Amino acid sequence: MAPPVPPLIPADVRSRLRGLRLLPARASGSRGIGLHASRSRGAGLEFAQYRAYEPGDELRQIDWKLYARSDRFFVRESERESPLTVWLILDASASMRQADQARRDWTRLHAAKALAGCVAELALQQGDTFGLIAINGDGLQLLPAGNGLRQRDRLHLQLHGLQARGQWPDSGRLAPVWERIGAHDLVVMIGDGFDEAAIALAERLASAGRDVVHLQLLTVEERDFPFRDGHRFRDPETGQELLGDGPTVRAGYLARFAEARRTLDARLQAAGIRHDTAFLDEPVDAPLQRLFGTRGRGT
Repeated sequence: MAPPVPPLIPADVRSRLRGLRLLPARASGSRGIGLHASRSRGAGLEFAQYRAYEPGDELRQIDWKLYARSDRFFVRESERESPLTVWLILDASASMRQADQARRDWTRLHAAKALAGCVAELALQQGDTFGLIAINGDGLQLLPAGNGLRQRDRLHLQLHGLQARGQWPDSGRLAPVWERIGAHDLVVMIGDGFDEAAIALAERLASAGRDVVHLQLLTVEERDFPFRDGHRFRDPETGQELLGDGPTVRAGYLARFAEARRTLDARLQAAGIRHDTAFLDEPVDAPLQRLFGTRGRGT
């Protein structure tokens, strides 16, 4: 019997997602995204009016204070924002197999899958549609945008089966990205930020008017470089190897790593791309809390 598949989103993380909202940075008057509320009524965000309770209404919508004053049941109606389409672009190239020596069972790809599941959960909470484009050496794996619990199940199934391999394909094989992602969709890219082709795609999407969020995942060893003796460092995508003594190369490595992060941050900032970097020892929802929590909302 095969071992049970662990849940994509840990229970403690799932509970913390309830306080987050996916907010697009760019409002659209034509589709009512963000600051422009639609005229549809329901259990939305901005209070619109009261109406009499009807069978089938959720009890949580009843205004109990008003009931205490009037002895009648009234439901609070709100203006709902028009549905948003959220696209997850997931880097599944070979470098996403990287893990820390202290925890080999938690790779960048594991964290990326969990993070993608969290974003989909937020979209589900909001009644939004969501889809997945996973990219690796095999090309693109596509889950068309949809909504509801069955769509979430399809997403989880595809994520569980996803493996990190190869390098990013050339731009000619990325045509489905442009065919699927609409002008007002929210794009959440998750990867290690090491592939120039991935960053170029993020910049191109942003320059074409797409609302892009980039979430970078890095290992603790990349951040701290804790190696104390000789090591063989191997690039999982190219196979190139480098022999080096940890203490000797540490200072130079950390300086170059910091400069590479500053350069990437500057490129994403210049392109108008919201971004955050998370390390594998952080809670998986940490970048979402920073970007879509109370403090990060709308920034």
